[in-house]
Amino acid sequence: METLAIKVKIGDREYPMRVKIEDEAKIRHAGKLINEKLRKYREEYGLDDQQDLIAMVAFDCMVESLETNEVNAEDSEHIRTSLSQLNSLLSKAL
Repeated sequence: METLAIKVKIGDREYPMRVKIEDEAKIRHAGKLINEKLRKYREEYGLDDQQDLIAMVAFDCMVESLETNEVNAEDSEHIRTSLSQLNSLLSKAL
């Protein structure tokens, strides 16, 4: 597993990290998305305090994660139901 040393700037700080080469683009993209959310909150609410901004972004990301998990759980249940119905139809056909 080869790693790459990179620096990701979030807000006004740079964070050095070692990442798998294949994960570099994803990690840089995540940093970009965080910075876009920081900018959005700074502009919308006129906040300059980095700690407040990062807390709001963290909260926003957690809400998005919970919503995604809820959708995934609903999708999984729908898939399970569909597979069960298909299995039942196949059993009857055989």
